[in-house]
Amino acid sequence: QVQLVESGGGLVQAGGSLRLSCAASGRTFDRYCVGWFRQAPGKEREFVSSITRSGGRTDYADSVEGRFTISRDNAKNTVYLEMNSLKPEDTAVYYCAAVLGISCYTTPRNYAYWGPGTRVTVSS
Repeated sequence: QVQLVESGGGLVQAGGSLRLSCAASGRTFDRYCVGWFRQAPGKEREFVSSITRSGGRTDYADSVEGRFTISRDNAKNTVYLEMNSLKPEDTAVYYCAAVLGISCYTTPRNYAYWGPGTRVTVSS
């Protein structure tokens, strides 16, 4: 099992940047794909980005491609989401999630472990 905790959310003006962190417990973190999802008020949870166990493959939603960068440091059991050129439509609660194995997914139901989320608010 793995436990996840997000941090780094906050209030930022449009065009600004934030870096989210997802810290994981456990000694086998490098066996997990990690994804970032977000959920805005009244909307379904949506895929943002994912990174494979070794960091060799990353994927992004079209809406964040070129603005967000996912990375991981397995020695620190942490995955990061660098968010630049933020827009008001990026406002949401951001969650990291993990699934054991070599594959990553874009659908929330494929992820077994979730953090409690961190809120990001982008003002116009």
